[in-house]
Amino acid sequence: MLQSPLSIIPISSTEGSWIVSVITLSACAGAIPTGVIANAVGPKRTLQIMAIPLLVSWYLIAFSKYLWVIYLARLLAGVGVGSTCVAAPMYVTDIAEVRVRGLLGTFFQLQITIGFLIGYTFGVLIESFQILALVSSVFPIIFLVAFYFMPESPTFLLSKNRIHEARMALQFLRGHGHEIENELSTRKEELNEIASNQCKFSDLYRCQATMKAMIIALGLMFFQQFSGINAILFYAGTIFKDASGSLSSGCCTVIIGTVQVLATLMAATLIERLGRKILLLISGWIMAVCLITIGVYFHLAILDYDVTSFAFVPLVCTAVYIVAFSVGFGPIPWMIAGDIFSTKVKGLACSISTTFNWTLAFTVTKLFIPLRDEIGIGFTFIIFGVVCVLAFLFTLTYIPETKGKSLGEVQILLAGGKGIQQHLVTQKASFKV
Repeated sequence: MLQSPLSIIPISSTEGSWIVSVITLSACAGAIPTGVIANAVGPKRTLQIMAIPLLVSWYLIAFSKYLWVIYLARLLAGVGVGSTCVAAPMYVTDIAEVRVRGLLGTFFQLQITIGFLIGYTFGVLIESFQILALVSSVFPIIFLVAFYFMPESPTFLLSKNRIHEARMALQFLRGHGHEIENELSTRKEELNEIASNQCKFSDLYRCQATMKAMIIALGLMFFQQFSGINAILFYAGTIFKDASGSLSSGCCTVIIGTVQVLATLMAATLIERLGRKILLLISGWIMAVCLITIGVYFHLAILDYDVTSFAFVPLVCTAVYIVAFSVGFGPIPWMIAGDIFSTKVKGLACSISTTFNWTLAFTVTKLFIPLRDEIGIGFTFIIFGVVCVLAFLFTLTYIPETKGKSLGEVQILLAGGKGIQQHLVTQKASFKV
């Protein structure tokens, strides 16, 4: 589908890799200022604003006759995607009750996987790239119309001292007749605490616990992206076309998209039952086995070995890989980032982690095609598999289990458990944040 407009715009594999990867580069740029924008105009308004570049990007693609216009469209789409990845979780966190906040948090990842599945399905059903873009443009329009009737974040309204509007928004969200004054008072107190504890960049490296948390967060983001997930999702059709199995590449991508949605649903239950660390270990090991197996299959095929009897291997291994990723290295790095940073540094630390993640996503998606052409698709997958082995070792030796632990307990673990004095200092800090 990437090269379907060939009759109008000839696209080389290098240009195709730019079309795929440039969205992740501009997503990084879009994510950086979103926190500031959301604090100024509100998460709801930010999401509405950022739906516009997504809508415009689809129309540019639909009516484009020049390659540079497609690049521009993908850049605009990336800005919208990157900003949404910051503003949407902010909005969900602000409107959710505490008892369902974790569950609603997993829905964001679920919606991403559903988006991939819809894209894969439309890609099979619609042959024209231009018509596909026009059909896709309907979704931002639906969002803009439906989201108009949602209230602004009550926390944002309180931060702007718009008390009456915040009360009305919270009442709408909780339902008429529901008592909201206690929750409103709690939110006011939380805002006062945050305002009295402004974070500086130096706070990230002055404290041993925070420094180790930063290494953990960036390390997990690195392994998440260099496990090859975006290369597999973005180039799924190309990978299955190379496999030359009995199923069409389009059918295989739809199967993978369906598996990813189901696995993400399963992850919401497993994460709270089994814990973060054990799922990361299982995820890393299974992904390594799957990727190395796929790599060996493709390498043998390149060497002209008869692998027709094993044509199912890429599909099966990719499906298992997607399940392993969806219950481990997909959602958990984001969850751990929320578990290990104190409130004082969480905003700054998570912004750095998000920017780092998008930068890595660009690197992987941009280099996948050139790397495949240079060393072969087999060795490319083997490299991703080796990275997953390293991810397993990193998790085993460096990641603490945060399930069921308070912020103070996590901080003690990260600081190495330096006795009662350290515990008291950490507890004091946790109360302040």
